[in-house]
Amino acid sequence: MRVVNLSKGTTLAQEVEEARSYWARLVGLLGRRGLAEGHGLLIAPCSSVHTLFMRFAIDVAFLDSDGRVVRAYASVPPFRLLMGGPGARMALELPAGTLERSGTRAGDFLQLQP
Repeated sequence: MRVVNLSKGTTLAQEVEEARSYWARLVGLLGRRGLAEGHGLLIAPCSSVHTLFMRFAIDVAFLDSDGRVVRAYASVPPFRLLMGGPGARMALELPAGTLERSGTRAGDFLQLQP
């Protein structure tokens, strides 16, 4: 799946995996050494994430059911807990620096394309 910021006309990721089962959501990015540029992980349903025991920093965008970014966190280091806040239904985890490079902020609309 590909993720595009419709508000800014930028592409956040070309290859996004989905974590929709209980186990896939539980594991997330744990155990990986990194997340390559252009890749990401969409966790749904999801209103909070953690970076406990991770080996690298990530960007996280929490989305509502319409794809609107309700909260965005840039370059989150390991051992943090993040809350999406009211309306958060999904979390998009991306390589650190992706949100800044794409200009993605709270209020932007993201589209998930097959």
